[in-house]
Amino acid sequence: MNKKVLFLCTGNSARSILAEALLNRLGQGAYEAFSAGSDPTGAVNPFTLKLLGDEGYNVNAFKSKNLQQFLNNSFDYVITVCDNANNNCPIFAGSAKKIHWGLEDPAAFDGDDDAKYQQFKDTYEDLEKKIKDFIDF
Repeated sequence: MNKKVLFLCTGNSARSILAEALLNRLGQGAYEAFSAGSDPTGAVNPFTLKLLGDEGYNVNAFKSKNLQQFLNNSFDYVITVCDNANNNCPIFAGSAKKIHWGLEDPAAFDGDDDAKYQQFKDTYEDLEKKIKDFIDF
């Protein structure tokens, strides 16, 4: 039986979407990852979609989702990827283990498009390492 994991951030446009994509790929069916935002933007950041497309993901699969739609679900893990989501994380049904990975928001980076893309790439690589460690644990 696969483990269900919810990645939370505020906007659900970058970090949590990247984490959802990575765990679903790297977990090789042992994990089922979802993502949501406490105050979702309603759209996935274009740099997130470009990066995921460059990494070979089907970008049509990713949507910005509201945390409210997951409150009645049961998860094995709830992982917050920003400090705001960590501070405002609700209690989930069942025995979900809560983990916090505080990451800078690449969407908040101010720079030209190449520098912004690099921020998203750096965040992707940070999450990739954390997720590999999570799987190995």
